[in-house]
Amino acid sequence: MTGFLSRRVVETVLVLLAMSFLVYVLIGLMPGDPIDIMISGDPHMTTADAERLRALYGLDKPILERYLAWLLGALHGHLGFSRIYQRPVLDVLLPRLGNTAILMGASFVLSVAIALPLGVFAALRPYSRVDYLVNLFCFAGISVPVFWLALILILLFSVTLGVLPAGGMGTVGETGFGALLRHMALPVATLTLANIGGYARYMRASMIETLRQDFIRTARAKGASPWRVVMAHALRNAIIPVVTIVALSFGALFSGALVTETMFAYPGMGRLIYDAIMGNDFNLALVGLLLATLTTLVANLLADLAYSWLDPRVALGETRGS
Repeated sequence: MTGFLSRRVVETVLVLLAMSFLVYVLIGLMPGDPIDIMISGDPHMTTADAERLRALYGLDKPILERYLAWLLGALHGHLGFSRIYQRPVLDVLLPRLGNTAILMGASFVLSVAIALPLGVFAALRPYSRVDYLVNLFCFAGISVPVFWLALILILLFSVTLGVLPAGGMGTVGETGFGALLRHMALPVATLTLANIGGYARYMRASMIETLRQDFIRTARAKGASPWRVVMAHALRNAIIPVVTIVALSFGALFSGALVTETMFAYPGMGRLIYDAIMGNDFNLALVGLLLATLTTLVANLLADLAYSWLDPRVALGETRGS
């Protein structure tokens, strides 16, 4: 186990280095830079002033040299300064990271808690009316774009019924945990509904396949109750491939959070990265995207650890080195 974790830490560091270089190059190749934005905001700035500013910020150097300088500073804990917010990058990111963690955590827990029992329920009654209804609900959830679902929920609960706020995390004069729940209800519902369908479909398919295995027939022949067959024998084996899907969906969940946070004006990481890219805030966009990559890598590691716990035959240090 120690060797496996050490190997995964090294792989994570290498992936982050590669991603940091690719993202830095892609952002650096975008048309315009912060100095161009300064020029457009100050008509009195001359070409000589712009060149001096580019030299001051190192924007006149080759992109590889600029990346190495940024990497050296990052290794010393200096992740740069946000041009938009006029504050260090970490001071801007950490509060937004906490907001996104709350949003993603709540929607993820609700999605799994609803989708897995729904998939098992449908698998126990394959090709019945109940199964067809569950499949119809799942296909609808998979097919509906996140932004469209957010608009529908806003129109229904905020505009028509007026029972929930349309965005933000708080209203002037409204404090407390109840106010936070009211503002998070629609964003969490949007992400949850967008993810339930996929999880439930994978759970249903895996459960149906597992229920056809020989060891399930053996358990039934030995007199095991239907509840024990499902919960003790089938579910533990059926959920193993679903763990991979759930872990890999963290990246999609983060991108969905970007759209959701933009639609609901939610002050999270997704909205922050979008604003940083649109405003050519290189440092903020780069670190934000690296945090998203790190989240996906950690989720994959947790999936591998869950494999070992669910199936003791999986030897992480030998058969699953990556």
